Amino acid sequence: MKGMAKIGVLVLTIAFLFLFPQFAGAFPVLFLTEIIIFSLFAMSFNLLFGYTGLLSFGHAAFFGLGGYAMALLAQHYHISMIPSLFISMVVAGASAAIIGFFCIRRDEIYFAMLTLGFGMMVFTLVHQWRSLTGGSDGITGFEVPVLDLMVKKFQLFSPWSFYYFALVVCLIFTLFLWMVIHSPFGLILRSMRENAERVSFIGIDIKFYRWIAFIIAGLVAGVAGGLFAMYDRMASPSMVHWTMSAKPVLMTILGGSRVFFGPVLGALIFYLLEHTITQYTQSWMIFLGAILIPIVIFFPEGVLGTLISWGKRFMKGAGHGG
Repeated sequence: MKGMAKIGVLVLTIAFLFLFPQFAGAFPVLFLTEIIIFSLFAMSFNLLFGYTGLLSFGHAAFFGLGGYAMALLAQHYHISMIPSLFISMVVAGASAAIIGFFCIRRDEIYFAMLTLGFGMMVFTLVHQWRSLTGGSDGITGFEVPVLDLMVKKFQLFSPWSFYYFALVVCLIFTLFLWMVIHSPFGLILRSMRENAERVSFIGIDIKFYRWIAFIIAGLVAGVAGGLFAMYDRMASPSMVHWTMSAKPVLMTILGGSRVFFGPVLGALIFYLLEHTITQYTQSWMIFLGAILIPIVIFFPEGVLGTLISWGKRFMKGAGHGG
């Protein structure tokens, strides 16, 4: 019954997401598009944090590199959307392979500091390489690539058409992450999170598995970055800054790192709070922090994780009471 309830909630949520643009205006559609993209970004981060036990402070490097690759392709080569997104993913994944090769050799705070250091190196690179990246101005003035499905071509200029494209892509990669996490590979990642030393005693190469997880997380972050560059119609150094890396951290902690869809709820809460507070003050970060602190204190497993724990306790108590 529990499994059926979860499937029912998932089906209803997906149905709502597909029907939403039919009765919503341009702004709500754009707003939800951004939440969907950042949900994927946060889930890619959570593959490292929640399931592998690695805290990355430089995950925006791959998000931004995917965005820059997409923007450069759109500006200079006019390749259609799907090949452009694939190249963006490859660029981010190759960068993750190189950076991860060095970062996974250390644990805990040392890993976090290494990712932060590499992230700031990428930021400096895109900020200073003005001839390629536009420097502090970023890359703007490009057209959104056409979606070529062989049998028919679609323009993605309108908020509604781009929303559906982003939604389908994010659902595909969400399914991909779910398959990774629930595979034998994912089981090993969770085992390493709980006790890496014990896992190494049975002959598993911990560094290799962490490296592969790092690459997968970078690939998916690159897809999210490519989508965001098209959504925002620009790629700028802010996409690779450490403050951008803080967003998936906050979203994951808010929603719950031990629950697969925790980062999705965290992204929704984060953006709803940001949007609501900015309507009243420009100093929204102060008030956002004041709201986030009690949420983190009273929901130690994240909002979704804590609610699930409460539900399990309630059902257990009800079962004993019966």
